[in-house]
Amino acid sequence: MSTLAAENPASPNAIPIRYSSAGVTNGLAHQPSKSVLKPLPEDSWISPKLHSIPMMNPPVLSDNTNALKRRHSKKKSAPENLISQRVGEWSPQKEKIIMGPYDYLFAHPGKDIRSGLIKAFNAWLHVPPKSLDIITKVVGMLHTSSLLIDDVQDNSVLRRGIPVAHNIFGTAQTINSANYVYFLALQELLHLDNKDEAMETFTTELLNLHRGQGMDLYWRDTLTCPTEDDYLEMVQNKTGGLFRLAIKLMQAESPEKGRIDCVPLVNLLGLVFQICDDYLNLSSSTYTKNKGLCEDLTEGKFSFPIIHSIRSNPTNLQLINILKQKTNDDEVKRYAVKYMEGTGSFDYTKRVVRELRTKAVNLITDMDGGSGKGNEVKLILDKIADSTLDDRNGVHNLTSEGVQGARTDEW
Repeated sequence: MSTLAAENPASPNAIPIRYSSAGVTNGLAHQPSKSVLKPLPEDSWISPKLHSIPMMNPPVLSDNTNALKRRHSKKKSAPENLISQRVGEWSPQKEKIIMGPYDYLFAHPGKDIRSGLIKAFNAWLHVPPKSLDIITKVVGMLHTSSLLIDDVQDNSVLRRGIPVAHNIFGTAQTINSANYVYFLALQELLHLDNKDEAMETFTTELLNLHRGQGMDLYWRDTLTCPTEDDYLEMVQNKTGGLFRLAIKLMQAESPEKGRIDCVPLVNLLGLVFQICDDYLNLSSSTYTKNKGLCEDLTEGKFSFPIIHSIRSNPTNLQLINILKQKTNDDEVKRYAVKYMEGTGSFDYTKRVVRELRTKAVNLITDMDGGSGKGNEVKLILDKIADSTLDDRNGVHNLTSEGVQGARTDEW
């Protein structure tokens, strides 16, 4: 065959000529004799027609063979069996791992104002117990999850007097746990009677929450002092988002639907809550115990009193530079608080809280109509506002021991 290939290099079986170091061709010491076979014409060996005809008829499969083939085609391979067995499986042990950061914070509850607020508004809305339980659970899940994310984004050290979850479980696992619970909460809403409206409310208010949080982070990270109006808009989105979510879900499930609108009142409550929280962050000794001294200064956050202080004297750059440093120095933070006292920012904050509380009380009176159903809501409003307006919770408490005022910290 090698001689034929050498004589007819155009053959499809042609083998390239090889030379040894001694000049021997194809390993032969003599020239090969000419083949007695005539080479095929080129059009013969490249013709598709000749090579498309099988040399023998294919074997005919018996009925038994065909049946075996069919059975084999239906049989799953080992990987397919493994996939079919594993898809959808989720063990309690795995769930415990994923939920670790969430369960850690959930085991150390805060004041839980949200549950009291939901119960108070239900005096007006009369939500069925089953739906009310779902709504209370969902709001609690979203609140706790949002705190996990907040602590990561704020580089916090303490939450409710204990180390933040991401310093124990790691940042990545904590974020994943929080996001996971967001979707568990969404899944719970499927059990409500008006689940379509619930889904729309969930989407709308979670978008608002992230918009508010995004602006808050932007101002901090770019050292941009917002206007008071911009700040209040941010609060309506960020803090007001979960307040509205709870009330809108209740209104959708309420037999009183369409007869009473609690959203304007809950918007005011959100503003009162956040401004009081900003005040206490810089003044409350109890807040210091639970989250650290003047944590907003360490974070570099533009809170309500800080914005007022900076804008009251824009030419003095001391306070904004302290924010820039994100200091952990307690003496520097105490100096910043004294500076804000000098610009009247704490008194101004109290005045705004009083005005907002008055507006909220007037709304409660109008909605109540003398029925007394708004009494519980008013008690919660007073509890939040008094945490700031009570003289025992003034900024002097930062330097005096033993005065433990009320706090909002979180709702």
